[in-house]
Amino acid sequence: MSESTPRPWRVMKFGGVSVADPARWTTIAELARQRLKSGDRVLIVHSALAGVSNALEALPQAALNGRGDAEATAIKDRHRAFAAEAGLDADQALADLFDTLDRLTAGIALVGEASPRVRAELLSLGELMASRLGLACLEAEGLTPHALDARTALTATDPGRDARAYLDNVVADGADPDLSAQLEGAELALTQGFIARNARGETVLLGRGGSDTSAAYFAAKLEADELEIWTDVPGLFSADPRLTDGARMLKALTYQEAQEIATMGGKVLHPRAVGPVRRAGVKLSVRSTLRPELEGTAISANPGDDAPRLKAVSVKTGVKLVVIEGANMWRQAGFLADMFACFKACGVSVDLVSTSQTNVTVSLDPDPGLDEARLKALREALAPLARVTIIDNAEAVSLLGSGIRRILHQLAPALEMFQDKPIRLVSQAANDLNFTVVVDEDQGKALAARLHEELISSAHEGPVFGPSWAALTAAPKTTPHRSAPWWHARRDALLDRAPQTGGRYVYDLETITARASAVAGLTSLSRAFYAMKANNHPEVLKTVREAGLGFECVSPGEIARLKSVFDDLKPEEVLFTPNFAHRSEYEDAVAFGSWLTIDGLHPLEAWPEVFKGAKVILRVNPDRPRGHHDHVKTAGPKAKFGIPLSDLKAAKAAADAAGATVIGLHAHAGSGVTESNHWREIGAVLAKAAETFPDVTILNVGGGLGVPESFDAPVLDLKAVDDDLAALKKAHPGYDIWMEPGRYPVAEAGVLLAPVTQIKTAFGARFIGLGTGMNSLIRPALYGARHEMVNLTRLDQPATGLASIVGPICESADLLGADRLMPETHEGDVILISETGAYGAVMASRYNLREPADEAVI
Repeated sequence: MSESTPRPWRVMKFGGVSVADPARWTTIAELARQRLKSGDRVLIVHSALAGVSNALEALPQAALNGRGDAEATAIKDRHRAFAAEAGLDADQALADLFDTLDRLTAGIALVGEASPRVRAELLSLGELMASRLGLACLEAEGLTPHALDARTALTATDPGRDARAYLDNVVADGADPDLSAQLEGAELALTQGFIARNARGETVLLGRGGSDTSAAYFAAKLEADELEIWTDVPGLFSADPRLTDGARMLKALTYQEAQEIATMGGKVLHPRAVGPVRRAGVKLSVRSTLRPELEGTAISANPGDDAPRLKAVSVKTGVKLVVIEGANMWRQAGFLADMFACFKACGVSVDLVSTSQTNVTVSLDPDPGLDEARLKALREALAPLARVTIIDNAEAVSLLGSGIRRILHQLAPALEMFQDKPIRLVSQAANDLNFTVVVDEDQGKALAARLHEELISSAHEGPVFGPSWAALTAAPKTTPHRSAPWWHARRDALLDRAPQTGGRYVYDLETITARASAVAGLTSLSRAFYAMKANNHPEVLKTVREAGLGFECVSPGEIARLKSVFDDLKPEEVLFTPNFAHRSEYEDAVAFGSWLTIDGLHPLEAWPEVFKGAKVILRVNPDRPRGHHDHVKTAGPKAKFGIPLSDLKAAKAAADAAGATVIGLHAHAGSGVTESNHWREIGAVLAKAAETFPDVTILNVGGGLGVPESFDAPVLDLKAVDDDLAALKKAHPGYDIWMEPGRYPVAEAGVLLAPVTQIKTAFGARFIGLGTGMNSLIRPALYGARHEMVNLTRLDQPATGLASIVGPICESADLLGADRLMPETHEGDVILISETGAYGAVMASRYNLREPADEAVI
């Protein structure tokens, strides 16, 4: 940059929380100092102190009720407290502004009303008082800011005199030589957000949240390099974190995406703030003064990823729907024009529109000015045209991101939850950035949370998605570390046991003991039952029992296996959980005396005599499916398991009629879960459902404890699971908590060994063939499961390229692992497939009349 080239401007906006006390201004000073050192000139735009604008907005009503002086004193005391902490005298520094506050308060009480002009002047005091204090704080930090009154720099475009012209105005953007001249020679300047002037020189406001807009105007007028919006959250998120703590920070957005998120309910950024910087080509970022080390959300013309992608789910509450219907609109040219003329005449702004031959439905944004009088006028204006119904308090759920039309097919699973609930309006935005449904009150948040969980929460971190809100706000703790797999140390023993042909499962009993004991040792659990369908090898069963776990069985054959292994098997060690089973299986379970779970109404309603006098557990479908593949999700509309929550009253009636006592409720949502709070959430659902059943003392939160699919995959923190379940138990102390860990105790303990039979290269792709395939391990074909694979013979040799690991079965699906990094591999080498101790041998077959892998323990 030459000496004659002016240094570029960087505009930094700080919200109310970010300027709330002197310590925050120390942070602001440090951030400004960093930008100055990097070669930028800095304009700081700030809000009023946190809470002050709300207090000023409420002051006119307090004045009319005779409490004006007290409320004005409280506002002054708020600034006195700030000043005292900063070593300032507020009554001296803010004397004229305090006088204006008192004068306006007294005037409102005397006149009996507060005009829009007076309200604008009153509300502007928040920013003006904060500016005086902030200027002093920056000077105390050794900086020399230039004080700029925003009302001398921003002129509103609306010359009117109504409330909107004073309280919610707009400013023309674009480069402004006059502003540049005002700041000539300034390296650091400080000004207010939210306020401007009109053509008559009167104070006007830019709407609540208008500090963002002010900063955008300043950035555009100064042709700044960047606008930084500093707030109390570290960026824009894929959902409101109050809706789900799985909301993901958005690292990069286009201007259009950011504006869509802000318009459809996002609270972090004002919708009007995007337009000025987009038109001026100014980069925009949203960051947190509480976490300044985080990069936040970058907003520019370039997306973080140009693939069609859902980036956010938002909920807008308090939406009103106007339903206009009648046969006389069909083929009537100009009907819509006449209809919208009514909206214009009544001053009502329309948000979404949905039309058919005999119906037009529009949504209205929440607007404090949209009172009953205006709605009545709208109804009367529309009445000659058609029948009018106004629905209050609907909720709009919006899916936001680029290329929404190309991913609509992905929404089907989440929308299934609304198969028995009405969707009032559907809107596909013309700009392909927004798909919105309007639903009844109290339905929107549930739908949004479901959509987010299905479509966003599990997305990988990259250029678009950052960490979740839960990860960002979690207290520092040690991340569970995955130590080297047991088979590294026992490589030689495994090579000795490797088969010459076919395949062999080998189980490490020490690992099973460690994992099963860890589950049995969870202090929050009363009982844990190993789901033996995962692995029923006799030595595995003995090891699990010695660790302190019971057994969950799903068939008479599994119970028979237990009886053959254990001469002293007790009925209370067995939890029988059949699914669509024959009547005789329930009869045998009742006769045996095991715990019994029923997961449908049919057994109770069709065979009531079987359960007379029996104590039973009901399996609930919590409508919260989890898992990486549809085949491991055991809840939700497509799952065959469990009783829907809506049918529990019918289940209670059937149990009562049968003479059975419901003593427990059970739910299992799916497998492969690594979020520790999942089981607490399931338990909370069950505890709520248990209110219908006075004899319930057991809440069985199911299983699905995740096992890492790769060396760098997330590791389940079992201690965190215990802490979350302890919180559940504390909240619901009257219940025993049960769990059914199936895969977790045994998956990592098992490996599948198979010799290499052939190596083939075709069309540039390398294939490594094994002596066994999907006849021994069907999880990759059935579930899309991923297992780590290594060449055990050449474990210490570097990878030379990608290869697909396949078996000898005559099926294209006989692909055990695609595109794995492998060393130079030869016929006879032993390939090890890890984490196969669960759902491996038990699901094997003799397809193609090939013998599956045998089993051994080590």
